[in-house]
Amino acid sequence: MVETLPADVEPYPNISSKAYEHPADRAATAALKAVPMLDTVVRKLIEWQYERAMRQMFLSNSVRVGERQLPDLWAHQLAVCKILDMPRTYDLYVTDTIVANAMAIGSQNPIVVVGTPLLGRLGSGEQRAVLAHEVAHILSDHMLYTTALQILLRVGGNVPFPLGIPALAVRAVLLEWSRAAELSCDRAEALVVRDPTIVCRGLMVLAGGMHADKLNLDAFLAQAREYEDWDDPSDRVRRFFYEINSTHPYAVRRVSEVMKWVQSGEYDRIQRGEYIKRGQEPPVQQEAGDAFEFYAERFRAIFRDIGDNVTKMGNQIGGLAEQAADWIRSRSGGPRNGDDE
Repeated sequence: MVETLPADVEPYPNISSKAYEHPADRAATAALKAVPMLDTVVRKLIEWQYERAMRQMFLSNSVRVGERQLPDLWAHQLAVCKILDMPRTYDLYVTDTIVANAMAIGSQNPIVVVGTPLLGRLGSGEQRAVLAHEVAHILSDHMLYTTALQILLRVGGNVPFPLGIPALAVRAVLLEWSRAAELSCDRAEALVVRDPTIVCRGLMVLAGGMHADKLNLDAFLAQAREYEDWDDPSDRVRRFFYEINSTHPYAVRRVSEVMKWVQSGEYDRIQRGEYIKRGQEPPVQQEAGDAFEFYAERFRAIFRDIGDNVTKMGNQIGGLAEQAADWIRSRSGGPRNGDDE
């Protein structure tokens, strides 16, 4: 395999995560930030009941990467934090896992953890891309709302969530957000390694569970195009219901999304230095005001494909979407369903 990772990549000075975030990620994050005290409450939960315990667990039963431990991997971590202009370099651990994955943990003092099964299947470029993905989660402060989602997943829809939030509706929004957050960080990977095909190779490895050298990227990209061009409405609906309870989008869809973003010209624009910087982000209220429109259209498009045999199910999910839209409207100061515009 030809390695296309550049020897040196110039940093993106003071880049904001808003420069590359997926619109669904931006919309849902803005809506959540509009909820009074939610950030404070969830941050405390992370700090006292989650973050410290997880840090101790990995410190006691994993390998901490550094200059004397897996130095090549540590060099990637240093490079990623420099390229994304992060305020510091974050601790990195390698651990044995059943599932091939990686994660960022914590809000006050984040760490990055990579599973050995995933690491062993990746080349140098894909390893850096995976680290970029996790550091981008830190830049976007995704762990905050990931924790909120985990709370909702544990308590279910019958337990009232604080602050008057409709639990089932927000659970649906948070799951949609979680999938969109992954798409955002896929974009960040491409920016860091300066080659979107490296990102696609990493996703191919996730999908196939094999080393990248044994797989054909061109064939996988063709598979992604076939998935994207599939025109049977009933199959598109089926995909929606398969994915609706997942925290991550399917790998083939992620490949399609990152390549569409590159082809839109946004990737090249950021490469030229034309991007939103920290401190220049749009007001939270402005983004939250647009959030319900994004989700309403997302669900409307799905339900247009739903036939009479699933109308009842569609109405139920549609009701959740309307609850979520009303909640987002109320938090952003927009009109609620049934109110005058």
